[in-house]
Amino acid sequence: MSDALPPRTQTGAATCEQGNADLLLLPTTRAVIKAEEVCRARGLAILVVAVPKEISPECGMALAVPPGEGDSARRLLAEHGLTAQVHPARPPRLVFDLLQTVEYGGCSAKLPADLLVKAIAGLPRPADANLLVGLDTCDDAGVYRLTDEIALIETTDFFPPICSDPYEFGQIAAANALSDVFAMGGQVLTCMNLVMFPATGIPFEVLGEILRGGQEKVAEAGGVVVGGHTIADAPPKYGLAVTGIVHPQKVITNAAARPGDVLVLTKPLGTGALVAGQRIGEARPDDHRRAIDTMRQLNRRGAEIMQACGVRAATDITGFGLLGHARHLANGSHVTLRFAASRVPALPGALELIRMGCIPGGAFRNQTYVEAETAFSADLPYERKMLLLDPQTSGGLLICFAADRVASALADLHAAGYLEAAVVGAVEPRGAHALIVEA
Repeated sequence: MSDALPPRTQTGAATCEQGNADLLLLPTTRAVIKAEEVCRARGLAILVVAVPKEISPECGMALAVPPGEGDSARRLLAEHGLTAQVHPARPPRLVFDLLQTVEYGGCSAKLPADLLVKAIAGLPRPADANLLVGLDTCDDAGVYRLTDEIALIETTDFFPPICSDPYEFGQIAAANALSDVFAMGGQVLTCMNLVMFPATGIPFEVLGEILRGGQEKVAEAGGVVVGGHTIADAPPKYGLAVTGIVHPQKVITNAAARPGDVLVLTKPLGTGALVAGQRIGEARPDDHRRAIDTMRQLNRRGAEIMQACGVRAATDITGFGLLGHARHLANGSHVTLRFAASRVPALPGALELIRMGCIPGGAFRNQTYVEAETAFSADLPYERKMLLLDPQTSGGLLICFAADRVASALADLHAAGYLEAAVVGAVEPRGAHALIVEA
């Protein structure tokens, strides 16, 4: 055979096991089993591995072969009637701790919500009938009608590093910016990179990793990066300007909740506390990893489920915490939201860190923002209260479902990978407070 592969030793297998391998993806598990038999019969150093989530969110198995030998292995399999897709090995990631460059990262770096509201209070409101969502209700994005069938969703978001790894920072920052489109029930079209990066002091390979993480997350969202803008600045910051689309009659806003709706939260809270705990060495590694993976998860499937269920009101939970964004929803919709704090899902380790006093400063700023309009139950545990105020980065969706759709919607959310999605409260007619928080 012209493309015969030489037999490999266990050294090659070890290389595969360390993740530095070409991956061969086959259409079925049966094909993977047969391909493994073919390769082993030739004495090749291969491993059967799970398909990485960044390649495909679906469960499945793949074959790992030493770097650079994927194409030769693919041709060998083709001679045996097996069709395989090759994903070449990636070079090892550059090791650089981005957290050493910042004091506050992620959405914790936002301006306090009360100051932001004051800053925009005096701005004139555009008189344009095609502006479907603007500044008035502090919604997640702006929406502008182009035709009777198409409305544009426009949003932007960027922040300093939330984690040490540049690639994961790029993923999280992109997921956070894309979330605004999904919160409005839209589809992502195009994105522009927003980059602030020092001209000296940090290897430029770090910037490449940030951009790679962002671009891959945009592709996962169904969009494309079409350009961007960079300036020299320290500490580094990254995010996206995002354009999406939605049908003008199917826009999901924070101003359309109705009494009787049931509140569902799709992701657990606690990213702020866990990132703060990681900085001081108190967060358990597995708990911090869970927070990173949660922040990397897109809200795309949540948006699709909302549209399928006819949802009209929702918001995503980011730097102002669950209660800060809930306040916007309650006031925009002229309703009261009642929360059962014990039902709000928490990331592993988050409540423990809060009890230890590991509370990000953004949580206290959020408390200042909501306390005048919130009735807190006297028996509410302190750590539960602060969890609801914890500033989230790339958090989940707070969705107002009609009561008769909740059970099926929860099943769909769990099947889509939002495993801790839960009912956390209800929408009531407007009372003395925008928010009521019970134990």
